[in-house]
Amino acid sequence: MLNLETMHNLDLDTYEPKELHTEINLKNYLLFSKLNDEVSAFVCERYLTEASNYYTKLPSKYPLYMLDEDSYDRLYNRFLELRTDKTMESMQEDSAEMEDEEDISLTDFLRTSSDILTSEESAPIIKFVNALFYQAVKKRASDIHIEVQEKRGEVRFRIDGMLVKNADLDRKVVNLIVSRIKVISNLDISEKRIPQDGRTQIKIAGETLDIRVSVLPTFYGERVVMRLLMKSSQIPNINELGFHPSVIGEIQKLLRLSHGIILVTGPTGSGKTTSLHSFLREVEDPSKNVITVEDPVEYKSNSISQIQVNEKAGLTFASALRSILRQDPDVIMIGEIRDEETADIAVRAALTGHLVFSTLHTNSATATIARLADMGIEPFLISSSILGILAQRLVRVLCNECKEEDTLAEEFANDYAISPDAVIYKAKGCKACNYTGFKGRRSIGELVVMNDKIKNILKTTTDEYTIKTALKEDGLKTLAMQLKEMLLDGETSLDEAIRIGLGDE
Repeated sequence: MLNLETMHNLDLDTYEPKELHTEINLKNYLLFSKLNDEVSAFVCERYLTEASNYYTKLPSKYPLYMLDEDSYDRLYNRFLELRTDKTMESMQEDSAEMEDEEDISLTDFLRTSSDILTSEESAPIIKFVNALFYQAVKKRASDIHIEVQEKRGEVRFRIDGMLVKNADLDRKVVNLIVSRIKVISNLDISEKRIPQDGRTQIKIAGETLDIRVSVLPTFYGERVVMRLLMKSSQIPNINELGFHPSVIGEIQKLLRLSHGIILVTGPTGSGKTTSLHSFLREVEDPSKNVITVEDPVEYKSNSISQIQVNEKAGLTFASALRSILRQDPDVIMIGEIRDEETADIAVRAALTGHLVFSTLHTNSATATIARLADMGIEPFLISSSILGILAQRLVRVLCNECKEEDTLAEEFANDYAISPDAVIYKAKGCKACNYTGFKGRRSIGELVVMNDKIKNILKTTTDEYTIKTALKEDGLKTLAMQLKEMLLDGETSLDEAIRIGLGDE
């Protein structure tokens, strides 16, 4: 047995010696990297026996070092990522070669496909699906779309809210990929006529990832959309959401209160659920009973009770809420207020001493008050139960490496009240931002706190325009104003600002 001193906190990069096979090195847990410009071998105590036996058989001797568990795992995961990258490249090359060939006969194809499904270790479909997940995580995708047309199929990733094409596929291969996804999601492989929903978990570089799967039959075959979900530990802190510090300060004041409703509004994909879970993290405490009702449960948490809505079994938002109120909760989170009944119970829960968080699909904070009134909630109940309404959006931020100056057309300057001399930027695209021109997204939020002025207005009207005008006089910073600021600061492009709602004053 080798007697080595353990080296701690090393951040090493992968190195592949030409005379050795990386796969065999990994199987024997012997890793290679450069230390002080010298190619060296690395082991850890956990796998010392296997690695040292293999090390003694190497044709040439390398300096050997022992790493602590964390440093070793970090290097080992980098080798796994490298291997997956190579697999993906070879899969895409194979796909390109397949395009050049004539269509194979049906008997040939059936023979090939049965081989694909039975050879476990080298099954290209399994490798492809695994590589797909890996690439999606690496590119920060929130969803994977697998679609099928008459002659071809394609894979698209939703990155920063926009769909980006990732790969073209042979139509026959799409069916095999869909079958593989059904297998890992515990769905019925033989059922191709009705939609199916499932869930699966994968492990990438030591991290477990939850994936929500939706399979839908279309005219040319089944299409799959997979949502990659964060774990509760990855939910950002309230200060990391990207809102203006003044908005964060106001929200934190509201979260310290013991009863009332805090609503987060915005279209699909604007980050409402992430904000709500971030608020839950802020109020979480061993002395509080926190219960959520969601459809579906997106971020699993170990410290709160989460209820999954099941309409077929009769477990709706409203029925779950009624039962929750008998469970002595301090904080309740409702995934979405969809109907009058849910809105009514939420208001009553707030009035009886509970802190309630929920979402609504409206475009602005002031429109939410009008929506609640339309749902049959009396204005005096709105003013006494609502604490605050946060309307939010996620805005793509220009890549600093490649953004370039844009010319502002006169009509746009007039339409959006921007000075014709203003310096603005547009997206270009480079390797750093995956040729999209954007890198990451930032939250912007319009927060309306229920104050005496709004309560007075609500005595006479719930009209959106009247409330918004009064709030602007009070200094409300609308989403459109914040978008204009981002545009003039060079943080985002004119196209992106218009897409999010630059003109929605």
